[in-house]
Amino acid sequence: MKSLFNTEAHEEILSRIDKLSDSSEGQWGKMKVAQMLHHCQYPIKISLGRYNPNNKPNLMLKLMGKLFKKSLYNDKPWRQNLPTAKALKVVEDKNFVDEKEVLIGLINDFHKEKNRKTWDPHPAFGSFTHEQWGQMQYKHLDHHLRQFNV
Repeated sequence: MKSLFNTEAHEEILSRIDKLSDSSEGQWGKMKVAQMLHHCQYPIKISLGRYNPNNKPNLMLKLMGKLFKKSLYNDKPWRQNLPTAKALKVVEDKNFVDEKEVLIGLINDFHKEKNRKTWDPHPAFGSFTHEQWGQMQYKHLDHHLRQFNV
């Protein structure tokens, strides 16, 4: 599985983001491209300790999280139209240029952490290894870039 800590994967993601435009249309789901760019910021902010969702997962979500945790960083692509956690949903309109700039900055900040040894646990899924954090971030971005056909 590719990792956002890997320089080639990092550059690939940035190149794919650069191919998006304000008129890019999703192949599935309800988000517009600017909303998707905003949504993709949340997992990176969580990993960097810059966002902590207010709604803590209940016992049922924690159990489901344990079942699906490996799918967050394995080689199998996520299926289309997966449900989105309430705290990560974006329903209001967003500015494409602003959201793209913020996401690129976050991706670069995350990539700079490639030598970091310890990470706080994810609020819903618990602890991840360094490599799992990198794989999970790549996989989430890849999923949404495929959604917008780049």
